[in-house]
Amino acid sequence: MIIKTQDQLVEICNALSQNPYLTIDTEFLRDKTFYSKLCLIQLAGPNVDAVAIDPIEFDLNLTPFHDLMANKNVVKVFHAARQDLEIFYQMTGTLPTPLFDSQVAAMVCGYGDSIAYNKLVTDITGTALAKNAQFTDWSRRPLSEKQITYALDDVIYLRDVYEVLQKRLKKRGREHWVKQEMAILTSPETYDMPIDEAWKRVKIRSDKPQVMAILKALAGWREELARKKDIPRGRILKDDALADIAVYMPKDVEGLMRIRNVPKDIAKGQTGKTLIKLVNAAKQSPKDTWPAIKRKEHFPKEAIPTLEMLKLLLKINASEADVAAKLVACVSELEEIATEDQPDNKVMQGWRFEIFGEEAMALKEGRLFLGVKKGKIFKHHA
Repeated sequence: MIIKTQDQLVEICNALSQNPYLTIDTEFLRDKTFYSKLCLIQLAGPNVDAVAIDPIEFDLNLTPFHDLMANKNVVKVFHAARQDLEIFYQMTGTLPTPLFDSQVAAMVCGYGDSIAYNKLVTDITGTALAKNAQFTDWSRRPLSEKQITYALDDVIYLRDVYEVLQKRLKKRGREHWVKQEMAILTSPETYDMPIDEAWKRVKIRSDKPQVMAILKALAGWREELARKKDIPRGRILKDDALADIAVYMPKDVEGLMRIRNVPKDIAKGQTGKTLIKLVNAAKQSPKDTWPAIKRKEHFPKEAIPTLEMLKLLLKINASEADVAAKLVACVSELEEIATEDQPDNKVMQGWRFEIFGEEAMALKEGRLFLGVKKGKIFKHHA
């Protein structure tokens, strides 16, 4: 069913507000714009049939939907929610709450790293979802029956996925694990990067403060312009071009034109003049305002055996706990544990500390030993 009138929207939102949870998905485009273009919202509840809200074809005031997203009595169930949440944050400056991400929950329940939705649905329900509308243009109207069916199936089967995962989490006493992860997803800081921090997105082969100051000015200019015009950053100037300009510090348009990654028409035009002004202004700015990049120290050779043992312990403990190792710890966190007396990262907190962090420290400090007996690895506490 497609919601076509305001009365229908109010009615469906009221009905869903009476349910303990709702499943939700969106279809959007972002290849030609800075901000994602919302094309369709799909919703379903345990006692409500799946519907789609079409914000393109029908003139609807989405306030009832936004109120539903803010209703703390209804859990909002997504799969891989990050991009969907970013859209809603852009629209209202708020995030749906409370939240449940079935991809995260699946990782907690032993489904491995970042399981695809189709695979999860097949495993839990036995149904193979169609993929024939996966890469269609969701902004074109009218939508075909095939597109609508594809879109609604996502929220229809997500109900079964949610209920099964919830039972497994409750049985294993891991509901609080997922809640801790949802706190990150529902933090505004996850989606609201300040313009003056846009330079941190750009990969560059230098860490000199003056180069970083120029890159910061260039990236901030591009970010502001991209948001204002609602076009992708790369349509203004690609990352490689920004990085090269920062490194080579051209003094004039001729110098700018010698940089391979800067298109000649851009270098010769008004944009080229703007870029030179930004470079010169950044070079002349006070040195105490230049970004200071902490160089990553070379990982000490003597700590490599400890790191390798920690990687092995992570695999063992993640397997024993039936949880994705990727969700427990990343390499940089293992490196920190291997080299610092008092590591301060997420592995040392909450459920991660319970299943891995505590034993990781014991292994490092010689209070835990790993061995092999009859072809199987075992752990021995001193």
